[in-house]
Amino acid sequence: MSRWQPFVTVATVVERAGRFLMVEEDRGGPHSVFNQPAGHLEPGERIRDAALRELREETAWQVGISDYLGLYVFEAPDGKTFHSHGFYGMALAHLGHDLDPAILATHWLTLEELEALEHEGRLHSPLVMRRVRDALAGRFYPMDAIHER
Repeated sequence: MSRWQPFVTVATVVERAGRFLMVEEDRGGPHSVFNQPAGHLEPGERIRDAALRELREETAWQVGISDYLGLYVFEAPDGKTFHSHGFYGMALAHLGHDLDPAILATHWLTLEELEALEHEGRLHSPLVMRRVRDALAGRFYPMDAIHER
């Protein structure tokens, strides 16, 4: 009997002057895909710390996380289940170091550009636009909604 185990991930919506910080990734298909800075929680890591680490590694931006967007549950076509913690923050400083090798580039994209990518099927998952739309609608929770240690 196999044991079901969801993958715990983090993702952060970062908005600046009407544009959103996105990463472009090569997922082995005919086109690259776009996502918020995101990744998996590492053993012993706090959820907010994982989001800050992924932001630094994937974008070379220091970001101040201000709000929690909530827990998003996604069942991928391959049957994997993801529990993705969404955050919202603001860019503070560009750190200028190399990006994670899996990242092709970072982009500051408008909502219209993201919608065009969504229409083309070039977003990492439906959660990308869901998090953006939730942030734009002001659907935030206080950071202390997460109880750790």
